[in-house]
Amino acid sequence: MPNSRSGPSRRSFLASAAVAAAATAGGVPLLSACGGGGGSGGAEGGRVSESELESILPAYREASISVEPDIPSENGSSPGFTTFTPASELDTTVPRPLGNGGRFTVMSPLWGTAPQAGNAYWTAMDEAIGVSIDWQILDGNTYGERLSAVLAGSDIPDLVVVPGWELEGQMHQAISSRFADLGPYLSGDAVLDYPNLAAIPTAAWRSAVFGGALRGLPMPQPALGGVVPYYREDIFEANGWTQPRSAREFYDWAVDVTSPRQRVWACEDMKWTAFIMFGVLPDKPSYWELGDNGRLVNRYETEAYLEALEWARSLFEAEVVHPDAVSVTGDSMQRFAAGESLVLNTGDGSWYGTSSQQMDVHPEFRMNAFDFFAHDGGDPVLWNRNGSGIWCFLNRNLSEDRIREALQIANFCAAPYGTTENRLRLFGVEGEHYRVEDGLPVRTEAGIRDVVPDTYTFIATPAHTIAYPDLPWVVEYWTGWQQRNMPFVRDPLFLGRQIAEPPRLANLADSFEELEDDVVRGRASIRDVRNAVDEWRRNGGDELRDWYQRLLEEDDPDGDA
Repeated sequence: MPNSRSGPSRRSFLASAAVAAAATAGGVPLLSACGGGGGSGGAEGGRVSESELESILPAYREASISVEPDIPSENGSSPGFTTFTPASELDTTVPRPLGNGGRFTVMSPLWGTAPQAGNAYWTAMDEAIGVSIDWQILDGNTYGERLSAVLAGSDIPDLVVVPGWELEGQMHQAISSRFADLGPYLSGDAVLDYPNLAAIPTAAWRSAVFGGALRGLPMPQPALGGVVPYYREDIFEANGWTQPRSAREFYDWAVDVTSPRQRVWACEDMKWTAFIMFGVLPDKPSYWELGDNGRLVNRYETEAYLEALEWARSLFEAEVVHPDAVSVTGDSMQRFAAGESLVLNTGDGSWYGTSSQQMDVHPEFRMNAFDFFAHDGGDPVLWNRNGSGIWCFLNRNLSEDRIREALQIANFCAAPYGTTENRLRLFGVEGEHYRVEDGLPVRTEAGIRDVVPDTYTFIATPAHTIAYPDLPWVVEYWTGWQQRNMPFVRDPLFLGRQIAEPPRLANLADSFEELEDDVVRGRASIRDVRNAVDEWRRNGGDELRDWYQRLLEEDDPDGDA
């Protein structure tokens, strides 16, 4: 998640009765399957057959852009761009404004300060697209709360951004009942009316199918990046330290370097990296794997899950974790940047953002990422992420003409790197928001204040690229890290599926994250986890297992999964 504060949470406020009521608004019933409510139906749990899916997904047509990446994709990694293309060499994909002058409200999260309404950057984007956007920018750290309230009411913005970590409780049903089916406008060759949307990878669209219908405009994401184990490379090099290659090596290194007297601790809370190190299954619905007997096993039932918690707990017991991370206070990235914590895990977006901020005051600052390793020093098991993890949805009450105009906003925002549209979205207007010096963009005061690309980025984005010509070493580090780790990526069961669990079973595991945090901090025991798993099974976990087993068997009737 973009939030880098201590103790990130997957939980959402959308399990509330208010949202459950909202999803039934207008006589649309809450279904145990994702396939009802406001759109074309789907199989149980939102599962559609491959033939049905083929009819739903947009056709793919690669963008024809003359700007080539400096670092090509390898093993499925993101391509990298280390140079700033002169404006005269950029392609143009939207030569004239294609909007019809309509006005749209857009609700979106932001981790930072929102610019003032009517600023020159937003005005330039509106004029280039041919629309007017009224932004409802909300604090990303509390976005789930507000999202819950909005979807429980009747005044829903025209476009609403929903991050994947908010897909809890009744969110799938709310999406199916509140937002438009985009299939008539984008499925198959229909998407070719929006060429930049047609160039979005199919994997990203697969993850945008909710309730048996194409509803989300996707923000493509790389296979790796949900959790990145960053370390202070500059400090490591100054001390002659090397990257650890096993759980034991990490522990021994952490004990050796921690010095509270000098205000240096080895790490932040490493629970998320521990899960990866021990091969624990990722987020829902990929909590399941096939056991030796062909029956599904949940992540909470595996020894790997318990071993990961035990290892993370050992770091707290050894007092090598920063005390603010123990008490879940303050900002972990600030501690990392100050050199108080030498290792932390957070999202890949921090690679450029933090580096860019620090280079102005600490030119020697370097953050890199550990290559993943298994706890015993062997090859890791890395789980592939869905092709998209954030989506923008359109209000189902928009007219056909309004939907088509909103899709022109998305088409403009999805223009790939190497285009004038992408340059405008990322940097604003040359001469007003940035100037080019020595072949690199330099933001003006107006650019620093007003150009917040994450507003438009959340509406739609092109295939994932890593393009930071002002910090080419970040591009090299990030792409290299992806290339080295991609060979270890495996597909979990139900990859790319948006599955709505039966409402009465959807929140069975809500208490586990808090319990995990208690265990690693010594406030609860592994025995408490085992007892919680037993209770989870009694309260519906076994029933949920059978439900997923049926989905799996329907998908693979020959038993070859």
